[in-house]
Amino acid sequence: MGAALGVVCIVGAMLRSDEALDPLYLTAFWYNRVLIGLMLGLAKPERALKNALIKGGILGFVVSFAFYITTGFNDFTGFFAGIVYGLIIATVLYRFDQSQD
Repeated sequence: MGAALGVVCIVGAMLRSDEALDPLYLTAFWYNRVLIGLMLGLAKPERALKNALIKGGILGFVVSFAFYITTGFNDFTGFFAGIVYGLIIATVLYRFDQSQD
């Protein structure tokens, strides 16, 4: 999920930018989303959706904030998207875990 959403982020960043973006920046952007997915995937599954969403939002915030700092606080949209992606990944993981019961 993180890798797929990272591709969405790259496309979004390229569409939002008036100039060509550095491939290293785009790779770091993608990797940031991979880290969100990895952290949530390795975390203990939650039994309540509310708790899963809280965890997803917090981990999305923490991981995205690290990248946001490196942009000199210039890409709020990318930062906010990381929080949303944390929520999306947490929801998918929650639903997947529930289907395994």
